[in-house]
Amino acid sequence: MTVDNKISWRTFMPCCGIFDENSVDAPKPKKKIAASDQHQFFHRNGFGNNLSDPNSLTLSEDLSISLAGSNIHEFNLNELRLITQNFSSTNFLGEGGFGPVHKGFIDDKIRPGLKAQPVAVKILDLDGPQGHREWLAEVKVLGQLRHPHLVKLIGYCCEDEHRVLVYEYMPRGSLENQLFRRFSASLPWLTRLKIALGAAKGLAFLHEAENPVIYRDFKASNILLDSDFTPKLSDFGLAKEGPEGDDTHVSTRVMGTQGYAAPEYIMTGHLTAASDVYSFGVVLLELLTGRRSLDKNRPPREQNLAEWARPQLQSQRRLPRLMDPRLEDQYSEDGAQKAALLAYQCLSHRPRSRPTMSVVVKTLEPLLNLTQDIPTGPFVYTAPSDQSPAHDKMGGETKKENGHHHNNHQERPQRRHDINRIRAPKPSSIVNSDPNVQRNLRNGFNSPGHHHMGRGA
Repeated sequence: MTVDNKISWRTFMPCCGIFDENSVDAPKPKKKIAASDQHQFFHRNGFGNNLSDPNSLTLSEDLSISLAGSNIHEFNLNELRLITQNFSSTNFLGEGGFGPVHKGFIDDKIRPGLKAQPVAVKILDLDGPQGHREWLAEVKVLGQLRHPHLVKLIGYCCEDEHRVLVYEYMPRGSLENQLFRRFSASLPWLTRLKIALGAAKGLAFLHEAENPVIYRDFKASNILLDSDFTPKLSDFGLAKEGPEGDDTHVSTRVMGTQGYAAPEYIMTGHLTAASDVYSFGVVLLELLTGRRSLDKNRPPREQNLAEWARPQLQSQRRLPRLMDPRLEDQYSEDGAQKAALLAYQCLSHRPRSRPTMSVVVKTLEPLLNLTQDIPTGPFVYTAPSDQSPAHDKMGGETKKENGHHHNNHQERPQRRHDINRIRAPKPSSIVNSDPNVQRNLRNGFNSPGHHHMGRGA
């Protein structure tokens, strides 16, 4: 299978970049969720009762039993309307492949025992590219696994055909927005290393869990940032359980995001933990270079970041030319060289030659202490040269904040979302709902000290 001939228009849709459109399992929009799909999914993945039994409990009841003790709440639609102020346009964060996202607030007035905190409420678009299966996969992974570098699932709603997820709110948004947003201060070197290390720890945890999980969609837009830039992985709709016994891989339909997916997975559909390691290498390259994994606005040889940069990563002479110019040379040369060599290993075309994520963590940890050769002069941010709007969309993929794709408030009319009439999202540009950030943008500055961007997982 070649990528160019097998990728449909959904290639650049948020969260679901690569599809083998000839696969019988390729996701198709559907308004109603078939009971047989629910039964088969639960039976295959070990959730509670056998729902193929007509005497078994309902889907909602089975979920409640399966997630017992996980401290994940089941909300109803009326509670979600209270949480989001009836899905008000003022709380609208954006929309992506899964569906629209609203900011909300929960406390013990909604449900006794709830910690008062802001949340992100993500509603499954009944006509979108993702569906019930992806919703269930995300509930399963985040309902069973907890880690400081995985976004926290607070609750869900499974009422009639509606499927909703409620996450902790991540005020710094996604790594994609922090790294590639045009008019903002660049992420400092040590902050980039902190993000890379935290994301690596999250992946390592998934790979080494009692029942290993292959993330399958590791990319900058799925890495969310807390107020102190602590990274957390989000969007687990494409996650798969790892191979068991003597099996070396999981055979599955090809899904993911072009520019991040491992070449052997694209060619064969054979999915391994090493596929995630390759994707991590791409994100590490993005952190080093400040370039997108795929950029159609660059010269043809430079459009695919991994293909263009990997041959140069071992050269100490060429490395400074690869580094993000917005860093203004304020980084550790020794640390950059070691990080570049790590990216080179992660991007090997031979999966067995790639390091495990545990090795990646051990390699990155000492780099945070390499500060002696970092220049101490003032940091000056230089605005990038003029670029076309297409550069911000990467072939049509909408930017994401706090784990969800956002539209610019100034480009779209204010409106309410009727949860009963959710329709497929339209790719567009960033929105920033924080009035302080909007004011800073108008004033010509927007540093990490001045803004808090938001979106849910």
